Amino acid sequence: MKQIYVFILVLALTSCEYFNAKKTTPKAILDEELQTFNWNDVDVYPTFSVCYSIETKNEKTACFTEVLTNHILEYLQSKPIVVTQDVTDTIHLKFQVSEMGVLSLLDIEADSLIVKEIPHIEDLIYCSLDSLPKVFPAIKRGQQVKTEFKLPIIIHAN
Repeated sequence: MKQIYVFILVLALTSCEYFNAKKTTPKAILDEELQTFNWNDVDVYPTFSVCYSIETKNEKTACFTEVLTNHILEYLQSKPIVVTQDVTDTIHLKFQVSEMGVLSLLDIEADSLIVKEIPHIEDLIYCSLDSLPKVFPAIKRGQQVKTEFKLPIIIHAN
């Protein structure tokens, strides 16, 4: 009987995971936490002051893109653009909003017809951004972060 008690005691002590402590370092915890982030999504999209009172994320995103698109189109419409043939095409603008709220135009993808008919389209778009209202940066987990996005602009010129 004594041997059974000793056997059960030895079995209990060797099979117990209590003594195997898992060692964790701050780096391991950080790496594990970083794995859970969705890096392609932000908590708060970049915004302008006119969009600041909007509550939902989708509406805020739509407001930001609408204000930016309207601002660029109004600027382009205010400039005399002369073309030899009708142009109706989409250009894609790639933007970046820094952590400080600085909006930068990274790339312009335009069809060769637009570039041929409106060779100074890039200069016009860059100039339109000079008078843009203040941009508030995106926020991810309480921190201001850099974001990049593409914006299609439809150009109609007769």
